[in-house]
This record gives sequence, C-alpha cells and structure tokens, in this order.
Amino acid sequence: MNYFVHESSYVDENVEIGEGTKIWHFCHVQEGAKIGKNCVIGQNTYIAPGVEIGNNVKIQNNVSIYKGITIESDVFIGPSAVFTNVLNPRSFVERKDEFKDTLIREGASIGANATIICGNNIGEYSFVGAGSVVTKRVSPYSMVCGIPARRAKWICRFNHSLKLVGETHLYFCEECEEYYAYKTGEMKREGK
Repeated sequence: MNYFVHESSYVDENVEIGEGTKIWHFCHVQEGAKIGKNCVIGQNTYIAPGVEIGNNVKIQNNVSIYKGITIESDVFIGPSAVFTNVLNPRSFVERKDEFKDTLIREGASIGANATIICGNNIGEYSFVGAGSVVTKRVSPYSMVCGIPARRAKWICRFNHSLKLVGETHLYFCEECEEYYAYKTGEMKREGK
C-alpha cells in the first residue's frame, strides 16, 4: 500500500487510491471512487460512489463530494465548501434521477465555505472566493466572489491579476511574464 488512510476512516472495497495520497481522520470513501496520486483528503470528508478525483488534489476538512462531481488534477477545495447534486430537493420526493453533474477543472481553487450549485462547471485555474455561492458556470482564469458569485477579475495560473494590454484582447501577468488572450468568450493562456 503506497498511500495512507487514518485508522478512523472507512474506505470501501473497489476503491482506487493513487500513490502518495493521504486520507485523514473520520473520512468515508465509497465503492467505485477513484482518487489520484499525491492527494490530501482532510478530516471528515465524504466521497460518494463513482466520484473521480485527479492527481495532486487537496480537499480540506468537512467537505462532501457527491455522485456526479468530477475533480480534475491540481484542484484545491477549501474547508467546509459545499457541493449540491439536485436543484430542488425535498425530503419526501425521490430525485436521484435528477442529479446534475459538476466538473471542477484542472488547477481551480474553491475557497472556504463556498457553495457550488450543481450543474455548473468551474473553469481551469479559476478561483472561487470564500463564502461565495456559484449559480452559473465559472470561466477559466477568472476570480469570482459574492452571492451570487460574479467575476471580480481575470487571473493567471498562479492567481496573480492580469492586466489588459492597450485596447486589445490580450492580457499580461507581470509576475509570471505570461500572456493570456480573451477569445470567443474564453480566457486562454498564450505563454511568454
């Protein structure tokens, strides 16, 4: 076994866990879940059946990752972040066939106590501010915050602010010295 599971945690059968991953206190990983290499799963985390988590993902304490959520590599999920999986829950109505999928793209960060309403993808290298409520898709390389979450600024892969170059659709990160371009409604990394 090339990974660590704290003795207080439960990992069901038929779970894939990558080398170097650490699963801390009071977690439950259900059957069919896949967790990549070098992940850190904080205490009191629940991972539902069939959930897929990429490499180098850090999930802080008190997070539930429900069925229909996919997390790509290099994602950070802050403590007590909340994911939903149905839009209109009622305790007396069975709606498991109405679950909405949510995709957290590579390099994204979700701040503490943020709420992600199901069916909304979180773009690569985006940043959801602490306490925000995401009610629609989050664009790549954007920082969103508030209730409902709205774009506050464009950011680079390392979470530095991007600056518009003249009157073009080209943006520049002074810290990384990389260019980004806003094309067809999406921010994309252009390189140096």
